[in-house]
This record gives sequence, C-alpha cells and structure tokens, in this order.
Amino acid sequence: MDDQNRNLILATALSFAVILVWFLLFPPPEPTTPPETAQTEVQATESGTTTGVAVPSGTGEQAGTPQIAPVETKTRAQALAQTPRVPIETARLSGSLSLVGGRIDDLSLNKYHVTIAKDSPNVTLFTPAGAPEAYYALYGWAPAGGLSYDAVPGPTTRWEVESGTTLSEDNPVTLRWDNGNGLIFRRTISVDDHYMFTMTQSVENTTGDEVRMAPYGIIARHGTPTNLKNFYILHEGVIEMADGELEELKYKKVVDLPVDPGERAAAERRDISSNGWIGFTDHYWMSTLIPDPGQSFTSVTKYTQGNDTFQTDVRLPVMTVGAGTTEQMSTYLFAGPKEWETIRYYQNDLGIDRFVDSIDWGWFFFLTKPIFRALHFLHGVLGNMGLAIICLTLFIKALLFPLAYKSYVSMSKMKKLQPEMERIKEQAGDDRMKMQQEVMALYKREKVNPAAGCLPILLQIPIFFSLYKVIFVTLELRQQPFFGWIHDLSAPDPTSILNLFGLLPFAPPGPGSFLAVFSIGAWPILMGISMWLQMKLNPAPTDKTQAAIFNWMPLIFTFMLGRFASGLVIYWFFNNIITFTQQFIIMRSQGVKPDLLGNMFGRLRKKTKAQ
Repeated sequence: MDDQNRNLILATALSFAVILVWFLLFPPPEPTTPPETAQTEVQATESGTTTGVAVPSGTGEQAGTPQIAPVETKTRAQALAQTPRVPIETARLSGSLSLVGGRIDDLSLNKYHVTIAKDSPNVTLFTPAGAPEAYYALYGWAPAGGLSYDAVPGPTTRWEVESGTTLSEDNPVTLRWDNGNGLIFRRTISVDDHYMFTMTQSVENTTGDEVRMAPYGIIARHGTPTNLKNFYILHEGVIEMADGELEELKYKKVVDLPVDPGERAAAERRDISSNGWIGFTDHYWMSTLIPDPGQSFTSVTKYTQGNDTFQTDVRLPVMTVGAGTTEQMSTYLFAGPKEWETIRYYQNDLGIDRFVDSIDWGWFFFLTKPIFRALHFLHGVLGNMGLAIICLTLFIKALLFPLAYKSYVSMSKMKKLQPEMERIKEQAGDDRMKMQQEVMALYKREKVNPAAGCLPILLQIPIFFSLYKVIFVTLELRQQPFFGWIHDLSAPDPTSILNLFGLLPFAPPGPGSFLAVFSIGAWPILMGISMWLQMKLNPAPTDKTQAAIFNWMPLIFTFMLGRFASGLVIYWFFNNIITFTQQFIIMRSQGVKPDLLGNMFGRLRKKTKAQ
C-alpha cells in the first residue's frame, strides 16, 4: 500500500476525532455587529431605582425606554411579597403579575421539572426584581412631542385591576391607570393554552389637545445566568429575527458591544421594517418580544455595566392620540419552553417569521431539521425516544447501504489480499518503493480500490454531529427515558465501571473530580466493544504505527463518548452493530471468513513461540 492511500485511510479513520476536538475547541465565529444607528430620546423626569428601572434622559421625537437600575437583593419570596399581585393559572403556567409596573415577573412551567426526581420543583422562568437572577417582562409608554414621563405609565406605576381576578386561558385581565390630567391608560393581558401572552395597551385622551407617545416592551435579566451550559454547539443569550436575518449574541458579546451615548450603556439598535422578534434564549427555554407581523419597530440589545443587567427592547413607532380619541397597540410575549410543535404552530398560525429557528439547529441545519422531524415522528409512533433513535439508525444505514455495499466488497477483497500483501512486505524488506509498486500492481491486477471504504465513514461524520446536535439541543429529548438505568437520553450514562455499575457500595466520582474521566458507563463500554468488533473486520494496515493507532481507537472513543448524551452513545452502538452485521455477511458472501478471536489468539500464540 503506497503512502498516499495509506494516509488517506488513516486520515478517514481519525477524521471523526479531529473534527470532534476542533468543534469543541474552536467555535464558529460570532455574528458581526452591524453599524450603530442614531436615536434621540425624550425628556425624562421619573426614576425607578427601588424596582430596578430608571428612564433615560434627553429630548427628541424618537421615544426612548427605561434603563435597568440597581435594586436591593432579597429572597424570591420577599420580592414577590413586596407588591400586590394578580395570579396566573393555566394548565401549563403558574405565577403572578405585579400591579407595580404591570410586569410579568413570576412564572413557572408546570409541565417541566428541574430534575427527573419525583419531588423535583417546576422550572422557574421569570423572577421579580430584587430577587437573585431577576428576569421579567415589562411594558409602558415613552412620551414624545413635549409630553413628560409623569404623564405616562412607567415601571413604577401602580395599576388597579379593572376586570379579571386571575389570568388564565379564558380569563384576560385588564389593568387601568388614570394620570389625573385627562389620559386614561389600560393594559389588557391575555394568555393562550400554551405560552403566548397578548399585551394590548391603549390610551384614552379626554384632554382638549392631541398627545404623542410610543409603546414599548422590555425583557430584562439581572446578571449573567448561572446555569449556562457554556458549550460551543449551543447558543445562549440574545436571539433576534430582523427582517428574515437571524442574529445571535452570547452574553459576553453583549457586554462587549460599543457604548451608545443615547442609551448610556453598551447597546445595539436595529430598525426593522416589517417582521421580527427579539429576546433571550436558554438551553431549553425562551422569552421573546414579538410585534404583530408587518409592524415596523426598533429593536435594542443593551447591557448596563453598573448594575450588570441585560435588556432587550421592542420600541414601536410614535403614535398620535387625538383629542377625544382612543388608540391601542397589541404585541405578543412568548415565555416558555422551545417545544417544536408549539413554536411551529405560532410560526404558521400567527405568522411569526422563522420562529422555529429559535431552536439552535446549527451549521448542519439541512440535516438537523429532518433528523429531528424523523425522531419526533418515530417517537410519536413508538412512544420511546430510545427506540426512535434505533429506528432512525436503521433508516440511515438502509439509506447508505448502496455505498456501504461497494465499500464492504472492496474491504473484503483487501482482506483476501492480506496474506499476499504480507508476503510482498517480507520480500521487499526495507525497500519501501519496491513494496509500494508491487502493492499497487496487486491492487490493479485484482481491481481493488483501497480508498473505497472511506466514503461511508465520511458520510457518517456530519450525520453523527447532526444527531448529537439534535439530542443535545432539542427539548423533546430532555429527560426522555429508554430502558433499564437510562432515565434521561440527553444526559450521560449514570452507571460507572469504577463501582462496578452499582455493585460496590459507593458513588462514582462526580464531574468535579479528576477521576470522572475514568467513570465510564455500561453503554459507552458496549459502544467501545462494538467499535472494536467492527474495526477487526477491516484489513489491518501494514505499517505497525498505523496498526497500533487503529487498535487504540476503540478505547479512545470509549472515553471520548463516555460523558456524551446516552442517546448518542446508544445510536453509535447500534450503528456499529448494524455495520458489523452488514460487513460480516458481505465478507462471507465474497469468500472471506472473518475469525476475530482466532486472529487475536493466533498472534498471541505466535508471540509466545517467538519468546
């Protein structure tokens, strides 16, 4: 075998490991920040330092929005008890909204729990200002045309309930505030049977003059979330759709934005002509401000260093409210899990542009999307996501079988020629040029292409990464059980060889221990064995160094995949088993009789005799 072909096979076999390491160490480049846009702000006279918001200063026609200000840290329960509240009770959501500012700042997800333990609490999405890791949505009006902030409701305004006692699917709540000078503001909040709020803000002008103002919505997060995965293949931070263009900014990139003098903070502003949304995305959860499709608006991403607060704004155009008239504007707020069916429904039914892309499909979106849809369909049919992964493995192997067949036939021929290649190597001795010439002549005579086995492996690499992306990113695999000890396919195998898979009376080392890398579960070990069996069917390299590398690869991959999601390891195990079965049958049909253990024991006997 000449150096070129030998290196090709080696590179193919090792490409999986190389790409994996590269993918983990060198993330894709972050989106570039577009040029800053100019914006002026209106005069402000109000501040809200006790509740986490302060308004901007300046004058002009384009209205500004409040900024987040420092707050006193309390427990979550103390922060909730500080303000009067209206309960939120739906089948999927529970919490409350504060009558101070009319904020949605207390929200839990009824269907989702923090862990798989039976007594695990529900996942908390929103938390009020003043509590650790405050995270909430607030709405208001920014004055324009000489109107002052005293004349419009702001973050500290105390609303009264005009109608409704509990916000639920069939019972909206309307809040009312009278500024005492002829302007009456109402905010009607409704929620559907999933996770979409509709915020309708109206102003009734009973004065004798027209007034000008602009509605806005804000989602604020106090501090960088502590539960970030910080993994390169997952985006966590600000996510925005701006006229068909998806923009993603991690928290550290928001901190590094250039300072906007008008915002008095690191900020980025975009004028969106017709379709867009903006908010924060976590691993599985998301909060998003969504104007009506076709509505123009200004989106703002902001970080205030003094109080370590992140903020996303939707600023709607300035409205003129004539004397004796009423004007209103409606926007949406999504606050919940990134369920594919749910957000696809909102995309199709409400016309929210590319809302499904709020799921981080990654570089290989052309593979991750169909792979997820296939898994989702199979899960619906079979009722078990692990079985869906196995069925998907069978489908992928069937799809690639025509290429695999040619590859296995070529490998069978090379396996048949192994004794002849060993003879050529012995005869050539140290004359590598002569050995390569004779090997190439042998390939040509027997019509063997040594590179034919590379293509199926190369095709498996993007499929493997796409499946890994789907398992790691999508909510539908979170806490999905398989059989036996696998209760969460998105988490690593919980067993460990260090305590003999639970037979010894002590727990294996946790992730913080240096021994954790050796804490390999049962499924990764099975995967390593299946990989060893599959590789033993392939013709062994004539070069001793390459042969040693190939022999170590199953062990290396066992440790590499040991802490990966168990769903991915199960996929790789069954992929290896199917590959082994296909290759074994094809090799037998080509007259090659693999003798896996016999070859190993034969080499041991030969080594013993030599000694």
